[in-house]
Parts: sequence; structure tokens; C-alpha cells
Amino acid sequence: MKVLVTGANGFLGSWVTRALVNEGHDVYALVRRKSDISELDGVSCQYLYGDVTDIRSLLEAFKGMDAVFHLAGVIAYKKSERALMDKVNVQGTANVVAVCREHKVKRLVYLSSVVAVGAGYTEQDILDEQSEYNIADLNLGYFETKHEAEKIVKTACDKGEIDAVILNPSTIYGAGDAKKGSRKMQLKVAQGKLKFYTSGGVNVVAVEDVVQGIISAWKNGRKGERYILSGENILIKDLFALIAAESGVKPPSQLMPDGVLHIVGALGDFMELCGLKGPLSRENAYTATMYHWFDSSKAQKELGFKPRPAKEAIHNSVQWVKDHGLLS
Repeated sequence: MKVLVTGANGFLGSWVTRALVNEGHDVYALVRRKSDISELDGVSCQYLYGDVTDIRSLLEAFKGMDAVFHLAGVIAYKKSERALMDKVNVQGTANVVAVCREHKVKRLVYLSSVVAVGAGYTEQDILDEQSEYNIADLNLGYFETKHEAEKIVKTACDKGEIDAVILNPSTIYGAGDAKKGSRKMQLKVAQGKLKFYTSGGVNVVAVEDVVQGIISAWKNGRKGERYILSGENILIKDLFALIAAESGVKPPSQLMPDGVLHIVGALGDFMELCGLKGPLSRENAYTATMYHWFDSSKAQKELGFKPRPAKEAIHNSVQWVKDHGLLS
């Protein structure tokens, strides 16, 4: 099969690209001309230059493709980056959908996120594919743009314009994840430099399992359906403890009260308005105090998805950090 991957040079994108190559497909990685493609070292794929925000580049790149895996996106938690997320996550996805429709691509595999499903406020809130999106009032940029992008894909599918399947992975851990900008806090935990933890919860899934789920959804997922690819629901306190144990350091021992965290987040937003770099943002504060807990039963039943324990995913993540000398 002739397939194209957007965001192929990212953490998950490189894993997906490698898996497709290993299956024997004719794989094309869509990258921008000045992109860092070191994640794809040793991967026997072909490169096409383009940008999801430039529909003309997609019209050329998507020609003759049997499938498109759309992973390109921006993860950010600052107001100043909202416009970029709207441009890449929302308009970029609209462009991908339009060109898939134009070229009659047989299947679009869209990588959304559990943030598009929503989040919980208590430990009793475990969300699935049917859960109502419940956090629109918070207007969190990353959550909102992924939610809007997913609606674009779903609407085109429901109208019969494209054949697509939507995937919602939770927080992905595995070898190489420490290079992600969103992992700075976890790296500090592994280095024994973080002293506090927050009240929320997170769902940990191994990158190997997410890749398996993506490939299976491409082949077996039902048209227009969303599938949550999540693993184990754990408290942030316990996540940090697992990372610290694997790293041989003491875990953060002080709970940061929610109220204090929100004050610091508001201060961070004000500092950003003044052109200064704040400690964290309002969006960081909300994200760190909510429960991002999910149920992957649908994917397990329909896609053969079998998530491993969080401890194993964390082990692989920290082992990579050790192997690359990042603990010192």
C-alpha cells in the first residue's frame, strides 16, 4: 500500500512510520523543508515536502495515496500559542480532509487525543467514546482545537465525503518520549529535581501499544468511529513515584494545593502579557488538577488493543533517558 504520514518526524509519528515500513508498505513522510528529521534516522521511508497549513502542498503530496495518517499537530498550553494551534490543529486538519476528499484517498487515519473527549473533576470520572465534552467553558486551547479538528473529520465522514477513523490516545510513554517539549516536568522528576506533585490523575499508555492500535484501526476500525487508546489510570502522585523509582531518586513529596497552583497559573499568564516567561500558565494549572482517566474497552474489543501496565511503559521511557545520559 502507498501511504503518507503527516507529523512523521515527531515522537509518535516516527514510531508509526517505522511500523508501516516494517510491514512492507510504500511509506512517504510529509515534512517541512527545515524540519528536524533525526527521529527518522534509519527508517527506509521517502520524503515529501509540505505543510498541512499549505493546502497546495497537500494537493501534490496526496496524489495516488491509498491511506493518509494525519499526526501533525501542535501541543501547547499558553494563550500566546492559541493562534498557531488553530492554524495547525484545526485549519490544517480541514485541509487534510479536503485533499483526501479531492483525491479520493481510501482511508484517513486521524490522530486526535483524549483531550478532545474531555476530562474529569473527580476520581469517579472515567470517560469513554460516548462521554459528553464537558470542559468547553474553560476554553483550554489544546483541548478546544483538537475537539474542533475531530468534529471536522467526523462531519466529513458522516456526509460520506471521506472514509476516516479517529483515534484518541492518552499520555504516551516509551523510548524517546523525553525529547518532547511537554515532558520537561517528568524529566525533572527523573533527575530528582522536582519537589511537588499535583492533585490530578493521568492515563499512561505505552507507545508500542498505541502504534499497534493505530495500525489495527486503519485495517479494522469502523468508518467514522472514534477509539480511545488508553492504558492505566493513575494519580499524578503515583506517576511521579513510578518515574522516580525507575530513576533511583526520591519522588516529589509535597502536594501543591489546587488554589496555589491556579494562582501561580494566573500569575504566569500575566507575566506572559508583560513579555516575561512565567512558571506555568492557567491552562497548565487546570490540566494538572483534572483527572484524565479513560476507558479503552471499545478499542480492546474491536481493535484487539491490549495496553500493558503503566510501570512497563514508564520503565522503557526512563531506560531511554538513562541510556542517553539525561539523568545527570
